[in-house]
Amino acid sequence: MHGTSTIEDKRDKAEPPSNSTSSMPPLNLPANLKFGPFAVTNQVFHLSRSQLTYGLVNLRPLLPGHVLICPVRPVPRLSQLSIKETADLFSTVRYVSRTLERVYRATALNVAVQDGVDAGQSVPHVHVHVIPRRAGDLDDRGGGDQIYEMMDGDEGDVGQAFWEMQRARQTRAGERRDFAGGPDSGRKPRSEEEMAEEAEWLRIEMEKDIEEGEEVEDVERAALCVSCCNARESDRSISKGR
Repeated sequence: MHGTSTIEDKRDKAEPPSNSTSSMPPLNLPANLKFGPFAVTNQVFHLSRSQLTYGLVNLRPLLPGHVLICPVRPVPRLSQLSIKETADLFSTVRYVSRTLERVYRATALNVAVQDGVDAGQSVPHVHVHVIPRRAGDLDDRGGGDQIYEMMDGDEGDVGQAFWEMQRARQTRAGERRDFAGGPDSGRKPRSEEEMAEEAEWLRIEMEKDIEEGEEVEDVERAALCVSCCNARESDRSISKGR
């Protein structure tokens, strides 16, 4: 189906996942890492040095390489993040974007936040969509701008895909009860094994960039800059009110 990808699909478009190993240790992830109500530890490919932000592979990537970048603390709105969390989130977006462009040979990116239910958010946990793009990648769907309709439609319904994964987990465990609020769908998300393989591959590729290139900007410095800007704006407002 259009808009989905598998490990095999990516092999024509990126360096293929392999059984290669990294000299870097596995990620030291917090126990039972969650995306909204869902356990996602096996899908996580990156944890920021501050441990405030993580990146996870997508159950239903709209295009190859479509990932989500999330704060570890599960809040639904950007405005509920601290300055430090906000700085870390978008610093991580920048960092992950560089690796995605390299391994997927992308020439552009869609970077999007659906900030709240009325903006299309389907999981109440802030997340940034990062989608590698290339010229002509959606010509068969009517052109590059179709990505926005895909994000807003069933194909981009992240919450629906996670509910389906949750059902599959319960079925394997012999618990066939329904989940309240979990919508039905005829489309199946990717297997957990496939996502874990992709997450490990991306983790290794991320570590290559850490070893070979510029590292993430100091989040404390970024947060300090934001704080200084806010302080200046506050001072201006006070001055105008006098």
